[in-house]
Amino acid sequence: MSQGIAILGSTGSIGRNALRVISGLGAGYHVVGLTAHSSVELLAEQTRRYRPQFVAVTDCDYAERFRELLDGWETEILVGPESLTALVESDAVDTVLTAVVGAAGLPSALAAARSGKRLAIANKEPLAIAGELLTRIARDHGSTLLPVDSEHSAVFQAMQSGRASEVRKILLTGSGGPFRGATRRDLEDVTVEEALDHPTWQMGPKITIDSATLMNKALEVIEARWLFDVSVDKIEVLIHPESIVHSLVEFVDGSVIAQLGEPDMCLPIQYALTYPRRVAGISKPLRLEEIGRLHFERPEPETFRALTLAYDVARMGGTSPVVFNAANETAVENFLAGQISFVQIMELVEHCLDKHDVRPTACLDDVLEADAWAREEVKGRLGQEV
Repeated sequence: MSQGIAILGSTGSIGRNALRVISGLGAGYHVVGLTAHSSVELLAEQTRRYRPQFVAVTDCDYAERFRELLDGWETEILVGPESLTALVESDAVDTVLTAVVGAAGLPSALAAARSGKRLAIANKEPLAIAGELLTRIARDHGSTLLPVDSEHSAVFQAMQSGRASEVRKILLTGSGGPFRGATRRDLEDVTVEEALDHPTWQMGPKITIDSATLMNKALEVIEARWLFDVSVDKIEVLIHPESIVHSLVEFVDGSVIAQLGEPDMCLPIQYALTYPRRVAGISKPLRLEEIGRLHFERPEPETFRALTLAYDVARMGGTSPVVFNAANETAVENFLAGQISFVQIMELVEHCLDKHDVRPTACLDDVLEADAWAREEVKGRLGQEV
């Protein structure tokens, strides 16, 4: 039976790799929908190659240019932020792979879960900021949530070795980013170029900065709490600079099961698309004899405050993860624009958490309201117009 796949954010690195994976899988997997925000030239190329039934451009300002690029091409074009939700609700879509950066992809992720689709989650935000809401909707509507993030895919694979009740600890690994071993003082004069110089992964600017602050690990802690339904006290972070062991699970009998692989997103993408089967694909085989040694160390919590804050946020729940993420997104935008220093990113996040009155997230509106509040609070703190 053929599986119809919609890729939300197909022009980003995850989306491009997903299309490579689907091409390698061959018959049985076909692209039904592709979306982009403003990269319409690449989206047009992908449309001509993969011939999806639907294509969505979320930035209305680029819609006319996209139509010109596809003049005479028989594909249904959807426009605007709401187009993602319309696409995922189509009966032609069986699996939704969401790779939309930031909170913008949350409404469509919730819509996919509400429609009972297989939802492969590549970006951290749906589970990090609305994990309680998303998992509840998925459970109520028979939707399967599958992690694409390499760390959570590794945990998901390792947990096939036992039951959830038998898990003693989840160990999320991370490369440590470009500032592994640095002190807080070392970070005070960090430039944008230095923060974007990741030692292992090639990623977009926002997630690369998150890796430099370890905000990516912080969001993963919150994400893992909901995805695997475990207490946050059972989740730990280890720095692993080689990025070969993608994460580990320790069971109550003392066994530790790890998933290893080259630092390449194609493998977790493929596992999410083919689960529960494993099939040959395009990923490069791992040669441990060429690597030699693997190293692990604990992160420094005083230097990388994001991790400490993440545990507090995960325990508070409600709207606190929304504020945590939105404040960070806005602060990172300002850092990339040269408006604030590197260490101010987390100072702004902590300021918003201190000022926020935590409330339950019973519906999407609760999430969006808290998200907007945090963004306005950061801008107000910086003296910007809101």
